[in-house]
Amino acid sequence: MFTKEMFGFLFKVITSWQIIVVTVVLVIYFSLVSYVARLYHRPRRMDFSFSTKQKKEKLQTVQLPETSADDDLGL
Repeated sequence: MFTKEMFGFLFKVITSWQIIVVTVVLVIYFSLVSYVARLYHRPRRMDFSFSTKQKKEKLQTVQLPETSADDDLGL
């Protein structure tokens, strides 16, 4: 008898209009947040045209500005 009453009570609570409205609002909110996150998400750049060796060579060819010998700080 207790379980019948409990299931009846849970069924009435779950099917009440407040629970249904809150559930629908939450679904709309999460779908809107997901849409905005996808809209502003930057896709990853998948550039496989350069091999690792070519990337290392490119990094080595970058020259840093040279400092003069008469620099006061000697940096």
